[in-house]
Amino acid sequence: MSYSQAELDALKAAYASGVTEVRYDGKFASYDNGDALYRRIRVIEAEIARTAAGTARPKAGFAAFARD
Repeated sequence: MSYSQAELDALKAAYASGVTEVRYDGKFASYDNGDALYRRIRVIEAEIARTAAGTARPKAGFAAFARD
């Protein structure tokens, strides 16, 4: 799913204000409590960070060993 910075900013502002209803880009979202809102913020931050890094999944690496 694609998230926007505007959505994240609106969620953070709502959380900081202590409210659980958020309006952004003509959309409306309501959360049960502050914990649910905070979890949503963390999910969106993680997704935006992955997208910004250009990686959808962690990359696998290979180990190399040498005997001297």
